[in-house]
Amino acid sequence: MTHLNSLDADLAQELGDLTDDDLDVVFTPKECRTLQPSLPEEGVDLDPHVRDCVQTYIREWLIVNRKNQGSSEICGFKKTGSRKDFHKTLQKQTFESETLENAEPTAQAAPRHLNVLCDVSGKGPLASCDFDLRSLQPDARLENLLQHVSSEDFEKQNEEARRTNRQAELFALYPSVDEEDAVEIRPVPECPKEHMGNRILVKVLTLKFEIEIEPLFASIALYDVKERKKISENFHCDLNSDQFRGFLRAHTPSVAPSSQARAAVFSVTCPSSDVYLVVKIEKVLQQGEIGECAEPYMVIKESDGGKSKEKIEKLKLQAESFCQRLGKYRMPFAWAPISLASFFNVSTLDREAADVEPVVGRSSVGERRTLSQTRRLSERALSLEENGVGSNFKTTTMTVNNFFKQEGDRLSDEDLFKFLADYKRSSSLQRRVKSIPGLLRLEVSPAPETISCCLTPEMLPVKPFPENRTRPHKEILEFPIREVYVPHTVYRNLLYVYPQRLNFANKLASARNITIKIQFMCGEDASSAMPVIFGKSTGPEFLQEVYTAITYHNKSPDFYEEVKIKLPAKLTIHHHLLFTFYHISCQQKQGAAVESLLGYSWLPILLNERLQTGSYCLPVALEKLPPNYSMHSAEKVPLQNPPIKWAEGHKGVFNIEVQAVSSVHTQDNHLEKFFTLCHSLESQVTFPIRVLDQKISETALEHELKLSIICLNSSRLEPLVLFLHLVLDKLFQLSVQPMVIAGQTANFSQFAFESVVAIANSLHNSKDLSKDQHGRNCLLASYVHYVFRLPELPRDLPSTGGTPALPDPRYHTYGRTSAAAVSSKLLQARVMSSSNPDLAGTHSAADEEVKNIMSSKHFHEELALQMVVSTGMVRETVFKYAWFFFELLVKSMAQYVHNLDKRDSFRRTRFSDRFKDDITTIVNVVTSEIAALLVKLQKENEQAEKINISLAFFLYDLLSLMDRGFVFNLIKHYCNQLSAKLNSLPTLISMRLEFLRILCSHEHYLNLNLFFMNADTAPTSPCPSISSQNSSSCSSFQDQRIASMFDLTPEYRQQHFLTGLLFTELAAALDAEGEGISKVQRKAVSAIHSLLSSHDLDPRCVKPEVKVKIAALYLPLVGIILDALPQLYDFTAADARGGKSRTSGSDEEQEGASAINQSVALAIAGNHLNLKTGGSMLSSLPYKQYNMLSADTTRNLMICFLWIMKNADQSLIRKWIADLPSMQLNRILDLLFICVSCFEYKGKQSSDKVSTQVLQKSRDVKARLEEALLRGEGARGEMMRRCRAPGNDRFPGLNENLRWRKEQTHWRQANEKLDKTKAELDHEALLSGNLATEANLIILDMQENIIQASSALDCKDNLLGGVLRVLVNSLSCDQSTTYLTHCFATLRALIAKFGDLLFEEEVEQCADLCQRVLHHCSSSMDVTRSQACATLYLLMRFSFGATSNFARVKMQVTMSLASLVGKAPDFNEVHLRRSLRTILAYSEEDVAMQATPFPTQVEELLCNLNSILYDTVKMREFQEDPEMLMDLMYRIAKSYQTSPDLRLTWLQNMAEKHTKKKCYTEAAMCLVHAAALVAEYLSMLEDRSYLPVGSVSFQNISSNVLEESAVSDDTLSPDEDGVCSGRYFTESGLVGLLEQAAELFSTGGLYETVNEVYKLVIPILEAHRDFRKLTSTHDKLQKAFDSIISKDHKRMFGTYFRVGFYGSKFGDLDEQEFVYKEPAITKLPEISHRLEGFYSQCFGAEFVEVIKDSTPVDKTKLDPNKAYIQITFVEPYFDEYEMKDRVTHFEKNFNLRRFMFTTPFTLEGRPRGELHEQYRRNTVLTTTHAFPYVKTRIRVAHKEEFVLTPIEVAIEDMKKKTLQLAVATNQEPPDAKMLQMVLQGSVGATVNQGPLEVAQVFLAEIPADPKLYRHHNKLRLCFKEFIMRCGEAVEKNKRLITADQREYQQELKKNYNKLRESLRPMIERKIPELYKPIFQVESQKRDSFHRSSFRKCETQLSQGS
Repeated sequence: MTHLNSLDADLAQELGDLTDDDLDVVFTPKECRTLQPSLPEEGVDLDPHVRDCVQTYIREWLIVNRKNQGSSEICGFKKTGSRKDFHKTLQKQTFESETLENAEPTAQAAPRHLNVLCDVSGKGPLASCDFDLRSLQPDARLENLLQHVSSEDFEKQNEEARRTNRQAELFALYPSVDEEDAVEIRPVPECPKEHMGNRILVKVLTLKFEIEIEPLFASIALYDVKERKKISENFHCDLNSDQFRGFLRAHTPSVAPSSQARAAVFSVTCPSSDVYLVVKIEKVLQQGEIGECAEPYMVIKESDGGKSKEKIEKLKLQAESFCQRLGKYRMPFAWAPISLASFFNVSTLDREAADVEPVVGRSSVGERRTLSQTRRLSERALSLEENGVGSNFKTTTMTVNNFFKQEGDRLSDEDLFKFLADYKRSSSLQRRVKSIPGLLRLEVSPAPETISCCLTPEMLPVKPFPENRTRPHKEILEFPIREVYVPHTVYRNLLYVYPQRLNFANKLASARNITIKIQFMCGEDASSAMPVIFGKSTGPEFLQEVYTAITYHNKSPDFYEEVKIKLPAKLTIHHHLLFTFYHISCQQKQGAAVESLLGYSWLPILLNERLQTGSYCLPVALEKLPPNYSMHSAEKVPLQNPPIKWAEGHKGVFNIEVQAVSSVHTQDNHLEKFFTLCHSLESQVTFPIRVLDQKISETALEHELKLSIICLNSSRLEPLVLFLHLVLDKLFQLSVQPMVIAGQTANFSQFAFESVVAIANSLHNSKDLSKDQHGRNCLLASYVHYVFRLPELPRDLPSTGGTPALPDPRYHTYGRTSAAAVSSKLLQARVMSSSNPDLAGTHSAADEEVKNIMSSKHFHEELALQMVVSTGMVRETVFKYAWFFFELLVKSMAQYVHNLDKRDSFRRTRFSDRFKDDITTIVNVVTSEIAALLVKLQKENEQAEKINISLAFFLYDLLSLMDRGFVFNLIKHYCNQLSAKLNSLPTLISMRLEFLRILCSHEHYLNLNLFFMNADTAPTSPCPSISSQNSSSCSSFQDQRIASMFDLTPEYRQQHFLTGLLFTELAAALDAEGEGISKVQRKAVSAIHSLLSSHDLDPRCVKPEVKVKIAALYLPLVGIILDALPQLYDFTAADARGGKSRTSGSDEEQEGASAINQSVALAIAGNHLNLKTGGSMLSSLPYKQYNMLSADTTRNLMICFLWIMKNADQSLIRKWIADLPSMQLNRILDLLFICVSCFEYKGKQSSDKVSTQVLQKSRDVKARLEEALLRGEGARGEMMRRCRAPGNDRFPGLNENLRWRKEQTHWRQANEKLDKTKAELDHEALLSGNLATEANLIILDMQENIIQASSALDCKDNLLGGVLRVLVNSLSCDQSTTYLTHCFATLRALIAKFGDLLFEEEVEQCADLCQRVLHHCSSSMDVTRSQACATLYLLMRFSFGATSNFARVKMQVTMSLASLVGKAPDFNEVHLRRSLRTILAYSEEDVAMQATPFPTQVEELLCNLNSILYDTVKMREFQEDPEMLMDLMYRIAKSYQTSPDLRLTWLQNMAEKHTKKKCYTEAAMCLVHAAALVAEYLSMLEDRSYLPVGSVSFQNISSNVLEESAVSDDTLSPDEDGVCSGRYFTESGLVGLLEQAAELFSTGGLYETVNEVYKLVIPILEAHRDFRKLTSTHDKLQKAFDSIISKDHKRMFGTYFRVGFYGSKFGDLDEQEFVYKEPAITKLPEISHRLEGFYSQCFGAEFVEVIKDSTPVDKTKLDPNKAYIQITFVEPYFDEYEMKDRVTHFEKNFNLRRFMFTTPFTLEGRPRGELHEQYRRNTVLTTTHAFPYVKTRIRVAHKEEFVLTPIEVAIEDMKKKTLQLAVATNQEPPDAKMLQMVLQGSVGATVNQGPLEVAQVFLAEIPADPKLYRHHNKLRLCFKEFIMRCGEAVEKNKRLITADQREYQQELKKNYNKLRESLRPMIERKIPELYKPIFQVESQKRDSFHRSSFRKCETQLSQGS
């Protein structure tokens, strides 16, 4: 450290000094809910156990804090407020995509109108330039654009501009990383606190009956019907008026304010629809059954007036007298149930089934919970909000209008549950139960967090408690239905007594109205009744006695009373419950007392010094009780003299239940015994001591205590958890406090340790207890964090003058003796070393001993020792839950250091060597344990992971306590040991990664890594004194050193230990392969990412010089990232962008976002031959099979790279770049290229999770298209191929990714509001906008560095292309105006600096550049537009230098515009025109160029562009009418017949539009046309035998292609510069187009065409000897043929409709007919609806009419103001000779020109008539081109009609029927259903107008007219064949039928025979004239039969008409 220079020393100091200690031991007072803590009553000497409990509940927490944690990453920027206000410092970045979104809605609101396409023939585009540019106002120009500045100055200006206003912290803009990976976050456990369920506030608003005559008292409690359990104590309240209270004045001595509550807070841990609020109402006792007393309430109404009034007054007086006499007794009156199901609203209840477990905090061990999920019940109950109760359900007012009358014989709880169950089923009780009308209104609401003026169940005021409020709220204690595993934290000591039933049936007559007086006695005389019974409403707070309610005249009454007693803290054998039974006389008799005594019973509170609880059945003594009765239980009183007189002969007649809710009485035997024995050790006791029912002598004490320690774990889990803190404290006390018992040394530490281990095990294994995300049991975690403190050595060792005085010799403590059970020599050796080896029993030795002990026995040493020597199961468990023991160790070490105040001494000497050895052993054992688990099954992995994490945290903590060198050694051992034992790479790396990640999160990580050390090795540094600046002298050596700074060298790893390890793991992870590796890679990157993020946001690292140092520490990461280049997720492919279509968002848009993306185009253009362009993206890489990273991982890695580039010393980076070989430089450029796409701004909606876009992009057709093209050579194609090889899924990490994300999201959805508020979305958009800008600016800086560094060298040509590619890519993303301004500036500098090179070498890049710049010229943002114009102008100006170049630039600009116009949906021609005008202005103002022809050429170019724009405007108008749009595009393409490049562009635009609309065949046709165009030109240029001879060769694909040949006749010469220079006019371009067409054909299902296309491709590939591509081509052919075979009849081709337009509204469409091709199985109504809908929008629905029939339209009959559309279904039509060639299903659906539809009619004008009058018109349409074509509708060119006479119609129909029969009969495999259907239609008896009728109409007699002989005969022959086919079919059916169809078959046969018989005479009758032997003439005639007969028939008709 000494040789650090001053600067670095300061930096180190600033980051927190190394020597300082990090851990601080803090006592924090416990938060207390109440004003005073709950304590036992004062002035009582408590027994040790109660004292300990109370002590545990009120003592402070002891927490070990990290001092610097505040400044470390965990609390740094991420969690504190600074991040909240951070966004205020950000500028809002403006993105054009967003300004457009806001502007769009207005545009859409305007009604659409149809623009008519005037002339389909179309003039050339130039002719339409009617729009004069000069009439526009140009934009502001950039000043000094045209001044000449040296390129150096220009670059300097640019750099200064870029440096201003930058965001300092890159990571502040980056969404924080997912918690899933953040293992280093150790959740701070919840502070232990009292358990509360869902708190519900219930306010009683009104309680009224029809008449008000007396005071009434309500008590409210909750019941759970399903569990049959009362789940809360009673809440007593009354709403009596002062008048009625006055009735009782004599009986209420005082009224405590606490008894006047009318609102209560109930707590429900398990809300469900079974919870009922039951209100019971009592009144003062009066004479009569309940029914009689309730009678007036049911019959009298106060509102009746008159007589009722008198009655009421009378009743009032009566009530008053009862109150005065019997005011202290009550009787049951009525009750009402209120279901809370609606309050715990339904959504909760649906979840309830699932939630009942979580409520008690279940979680399977396998779950890795995320932080926010761990707040489960074992720390505190789900609050109402979490449970969905409060959030959806606000305050409810519940009203009850009917009360049920109490039944005197059905008052018990069992009866109540029966009633409730009935009520739940039918919501009313059986008829027998009478109801009393009344009104009860309650307000039920979720209780707020704080309620002012509230009392706990013990009547303690809760904070805040104002002085003056009178009516408090009361908290009502819950009796949860399931165990609640929350340790006690407050003193609570309550007893509930429930008298249940008394049976005096056989008792004397006097016992009728029975009440029980209940008292809690501390002695036997009357005065010793204690005032500890809680009062009810409107009375004192505490009472000495309480009376149960009375059931009139019932000898064996049931009781429902609940008596709540506050137990005294110190109980003795004298405490007991006393029950006195009385008969109350209701009638007033002269001189008779109200009470007459019936008997007594009692229950001692303690039995064997243990609280008695449970159910009892007590005998009743009929006379005064004997003295000392309370010492015995009532059942077992010894015989007395005189004997006691018992009711029923000492049988139990009184049932009672007693329950305690106490945090001092354990109510568990094992715990009870353990605590008692511990206390007997601590304090002076007299032996034998009594424990439960056994007595223990002093000698047995040790054995019994050991037993009880071992048995602790057998106690029930609930009490163990409730008293967990105390139990653990006691065990730890025992472990360090060896005792001398009865003169023998007793050492409990081993037993205590094993017991702790067993408890930890059972807590972790319990399904009911929750764990945090590291699998730590929450109860133990919070115990260690808050409660645990070093065990205090016993107080009774007052140390005087250094030598402790010995207590009673029996109890002196003893040395480190060997534990009885462990006789291991090692252990003994160790133990002896600390104490006297020969254990002499003399006092003097003991004295020495004690001295030794007091100074030597430390808890941490003992604990470490026990961990080391444990064996067997104990050892296994210790390591399984190592985290607990590790945290105990750390906390005890921290306290030890704190107490010793050794903090100033050296760390090395703090801890004993023996302890260090133990730690080393522990770490080694744990490491091998981890390795052993990992080798086992999969399911053990998780366990290993958890242990691994705990070990890491342990070492992390040790770094703060122990000597760092020692800890580093442990880390080294760990790493080596793991690698030695593990052979599975992913698991190994994964383990080490999580381990390192935790260590690196240490707040002194940077100092631990000596990050400042690289200062003296670094060649440059902020202060020149260190290394001289003239590095040239030692340049080569320097270069070497600079290069090595970017690599992971051994020196680096020595110097920066942890970072070195981390980088090594990262490099290994990226390099590894195998299953599950992508998860590991994600972890590795995430670790580095979170580290950098924490530095970036650490306030200690704000200074730039500190950041420079830190960045230097991470330089080797750059090398690693560059090596991983081929594995990065390729965002460019994922986003494949078509213009800007990504931002538009709808799925269809994204479907085929671009048919040809950039990398594809490069492949098409065969760029692999020209490495200079950097065109093949990863030209720089060797070939190796890599594992691809997921999008998220890649993005995290990229941001790290950018951070280093941003913060590292820029001059250093330049030097490094200058020395890189060009291969490496290309890699850097490739990396930047990916970076650009990676940080593209995604707009508001989706900024939520940056990566989801990438995951959700559908890999649709487009991906397949690219694939077709990317089969190119070149590394990029190579890589794409690898990525997508079937075995190596393109996104190996993706599925996992989604899986883990799902687990997270599914709880997130429950907890978070999924739909973010607008503010949140804005905030996110603000951040992501700034991130995109900052990231791109860093990339730009980097490119500038590359350009500057390399301009000194000569490899710039190679680089230039790469740099340009990155810039072009960044321009094609959605960028903010800030970035664009800088980007264009850089571009201009490039153009100025390398102009010639650019135009000569980088043709491709130049073309792309033109397109991008033009796109920005159409921007709506003025800033962007002016920048883009300036750049475009400079581009032209500099290209003018060499004539050829300007021509080329002109061509490129024109083509760019054409393709822009076709593709971009958000393209704005107004802005673009404005830009064209601005460029014109520049050229006019450019003085230097005026003398040259340049300005005129510019003007010509701009005019040309303007005309293209004109077409675009047109296109914009037809955006909604796809057919019209395609017509227009077709026309534009046609108009470029003389400009092949542009025609090609437009054909591609059309293909793109088609693909978007899923018209794949048409898209393919466009590409075929494009290919034919290319072929024409190639054949003109070079005559190669293997190339297609122009478009003629394409005839087999489509006859339409010939139109492309027209071009070659033109005078155009392909050699003229700038023409046909596009990337497609090459052989590989041709192949590319054809392959893409084939791909589309295959998608469209035209597999036969695929073959034709490849016939043209294969010769070219063979000539190129490209066998790789030939393989894939043949593979595709095989797939195509397979598809033909497998799908043959299932293939669907298009459906065709004739659409005619009539009406002047249609403009030039009027009277035009088209054939439309629609997708297969489109029904007529669908297309009809579509067209009608569209035109209705154009013209208004009232003006559009669809003509429903297909008869010819008569124009004259139409309304001239309307638009008519006629739509008819048409079928392809073939002549008979054609059918010979068109055999297959495909051939009948391809190359279609003629279509037919038929129209039935009769001569009278009806469409249908009788058989003999039914005519038919067949219309055949011929289109101008054959389908499929480049459009989906083609105009009808020709139309002919034939008319069929009725007999010809019959012939056609019979032929059809016969054909159907033949097909059904010969079908293979046979289809019985089909056959029967056809047969039924042919021979079924019921068929109307069936064959028989046809025969009877036409064949019954020979026609009179000889002209019809022919037809008659033909029909006869048809019938002959028909009947034969029927016969065959019937026979076939016979073979197919099943047994149950036999009858059916006979029926068919019968019908068939009948039909045959009926037809026979007609079939056999021949016309003699026809069979005369003149054959020649006949045959001649027959040939021409088809046509002639039609013609004749027409003449006939015309004559006839």
